[in-house]
Amino acid sequence: MSRIKRFLTSSAGTLTLFALAVGLLLFSSVGGARAALTYYSETYTSRVQMYDIGVSLVENGTVVASRDYDTKKNDGSWKINAGQSGVLLGNLLKEGESFRVGVEYPEELAVKNSGTINQYVRVNLYRYWLDEKGEKLTTLSPELIDLELDTGGGWILDEEASDTAERTVLYYNRALGAGETSRPFARSLRIDTGVAASVTQTREETGNGTKITTTYDYDGVRFFVEATVDAVQEHNAQDAILSAWGRRVAVSSGGILSLR
Repeated sequence: MSRIKRFLTSSAGTLTLFALAVGLLLFSSVGGARAALTYYSETYTSRVQMYDIGVSLVENGTVVASRDYDTKKNDGSWKINAGQSGVLLGNLLKEGESFRVGVEYPEELAVKNSGTINQYVRVNLYRYWLDEKGEKLTTLSPELIDLELDTGGGWILDEEASDTAERTVLYYNRALGAGETSRPFARSLRIDTGVAASVTQTREETGNGTKITTTYDYDGVRFFVEATVDAVQEHNAQDAILSAWGRRVAVSSGGILSLR
């Protein structure tokens, strides 16, 4: 208990922002029909431990979720900014458009420092599938949820922490100034056509001939994409990151972060 209390009051100061996007995969049972995808979303939750730190998740140029210190109240409270959806993929499709497997959709994700001090940020991405009972599917690879990453613009892939196909961990290689937005860490989203490769066909003889029905084996499965953003203050960053995230990093005299 004492360790937990020390962590929550630590000067390391961290903030975690969680945004969840949920997709419901509905395959048609009609032979030859195109697989379709619809989706719904849920709100996000946040956890903070220090004044003046604020972080936002930016999707296709729009802040969809954030958690910031409420400087107007000046009482240590945190606010969720009004007008934000708190979800991913909310504006992925145009009105009346259906999601199609195999099509690449713009999904540009970045992090904004919505606090008042410089901060280093980390992103945890999770991709996975659930069946109709809400249980994880091990027969469908998370890699079929193709979220195209961009690690050439300052984002560092933590290969040690990204030890499964489900989880990807990224660090921005320098501190973000107050109000600054990082370069995108993701560019697009596509559900690989391999998800529709497993089908079952049944034949039925009728008075008009043979009726062939094609059923997708993964009818009703859902895909999940989660993005979790963490931030620590710039001051004494190496120790702060080790304390908050358990990761050893090096910070150069110019403020450039690298993984050890």
